[in-house]
Amino acid sequence: MNIIIAAAAGGLSQTLHDTAETFGWNPWLFLSQVTSFVIVALLLRRFAYKPILAVLEERRRKIEEGQLNAEKIKKELAEAEKRYQEILAKANTDAQRMIDEARESAAHLSERKQQEAIAAAEQIIAKAREASAIEHERTMESLKRELGRLVVETTAKVTEKVLTPEDQRRLQEEAARQLA
Repeated sequence: MNIIIAAAAGGLSQTLHDTAETFGWNPWLFLSQVTSFVIVALLLRRFAYKPILAVLEERRRKIEEGQLNAEKIKKELAEAEKRYQEILAKANTDAQRMIDEARESAAHLSERKQQEAIAAAEQIIAKAREASAIEHERTMESLKRELGRLVVETTAKVTEKVLTPEDQRRLQEEAARQLA
């Protein structure tokens, strides 16, 4: 409102000039400050902003790589579990087939022969399950070691520091506990 009144009284340019003088505004000083700001902004962009972005992109890539490795290990674990189930199913099928055969032949033999055949079939089942469990344990242990190694390696890459043997052991144990 005051600007409208001042413009009517003596012109807007005179009012602006008076206001600039009142606050001590110097156009040359203002121009030099704007120039300095532009130079500093360009230097920061060139020498600070771009390198920081490059470091952030590298870390993002390393984290993504670690996640891909974790997914790969999960897939391998799922495949090992699937093989375990297939082995167990095959062993059960074979054992069932042997039990059925034993029952058929036992009908023709005496009671004692029938008991021997069933016992042998059950023993085969137990051995097949035991062998399957041992194979599963070996596969799981191998995967746990590999996962632990990958976790230690990825952690070392992401944190960019050398891990002590105690740090490596702790990370491997944590990864093994999470898989168990």
